[in-house]
Amino acid sequence: MRALYTLFLRLVLPFFLLRLWWRGRREPGYRDSVEERFGAYETEVKPKMVWIHAVSVGEARAAAPLVRALQELLPDHGLLLTCTTAAGRETLKQVYGESVLIAYLPYDYPHAIQAFLEHFRPRLGVLMETEVWPNLVAVCAENGVPLLLANARMSEKSARGYRRLRALAEPAFRSLAAVCAQSAGDAERLASLGARQIEVTGNLKFDVEPVSHQLEAGRAWRAALARPILLLASTREGEEKLLLDALPREEEERSGRDAKLLVIVVPRHPQRFDEVAEYAQGRRSRNDPVDSQLRIYLGDTMGEMAFYYGACDVALIGGSFVPVGGQNLIEALAAGAPVVIGPSVYNFAQATQLALEAGAAMQARDASAGIREALRLLQDEGARKRMREAGARLCASHRGATERHVAVCRRLLKM
Repeated sequence: MRALYTLFLRLVLPFFLLRLWWRGRREPGYRDSVEERFGAYETEVKPKMVWIHAVSVGEARAAAPLVRALQELLPDHGLLLTCTTAAGRETLKQVYGESVLIAYLPYDYPHAIQAFLEHFRPRLGVLMETEVWPNLVAVCAENGVPLLLANARMSEKSARGYRRLRALAEPAFRSLAAVCAQSAGDAERLASLGARQIEVTGNLKFDVEPVSHQLEAGRAWRAALARPILLLASTREGEEKLLLDALPREEEERSGRDAKLLVIVVPRHPQRFDEVAEYAQGRRSRNDPVDSQLRIYLGDTMGEMAFYYGACDVALIGGSFVPVGGQNLIEALAAGAPVVIGPSVYNFAQATQLALEAGAAMQARDASAGIREALRLLQDEGARKRMREAGARLCASHRGATERHVAVCRRLLKM
């Protein structure tokens, strides 16, 4: 089965190249370092390396506590962080700077993976969340490189997809050296796909600390404006229109309020910044002033989510009002933002359930209901205060996943 899969990959190679060129029109990073995607590297490496793969922005940020812990544990090792997306690579540079090596992970061709391993010679590979590729896992096993699936999550929807390709997926999951699952449900679904050596270690995202200076800057910005601020965080395609169309007209908005509502929109993907700009009267990237007439403000900067969460009174979490499974709400809770989330949350099902049960978040059935709930919260300081406190307690009570991950890494490294 894996041979047929590899043959298929070879047949669609022209599509991969065309896709890089096409995406590079809006994100030039896709046209950089293309040779790395086929296993050709010039990076100098240390004699001892540990490799962490974080496919894109969310995984790159979620890996931060584990990266810092491994740097402390293994000062004589080099740390290699790989990604797949251009935005992920930019995030790795922003978060880790020159403290790590950064590269693209090759496409899942056996010869490219072999070249990658021969160049970097990692003692351990850590795949963040769901990045299990058949040839990647098989070639690592052939080369004696243990793979840990870290912060692993597996929704029922994803599990059904893997089961349809069981002949390909099961050998890959079975070959993993260890799995650190976010929840018991994730562990059960991963086991059903063939994974072994599974431990429920919790979610690394609860260990991620908001960037303190950004958080304080956002709070100061909000205080200076003295306006109620609603954040539409990490929105996906089509979602901005749904949410903004659900807002009341400006004259209705002012009724019963001392100051006019300001809405900040932060799209999930930077390539959509210019597209979403059509809704906004100001952009943070241009440092546009926020006067009393400005209603919609575009958060079009990378690496500043702590600022935006600090700046808002209420946050609606994107990706949950369109059917794509939601975005990370833990970052908002850790920053002290009351959260409203939509119905599509399968990518963050456990975190959402915990937040709802704790009273740190509210769930709405659609965009209109989400806006109504957010506007109600904006007028209820007591409710917002209770939600902020509940979010802080929830995050504090679920920290510790990093230590449990490090213990598994130590075991795989035979330390």
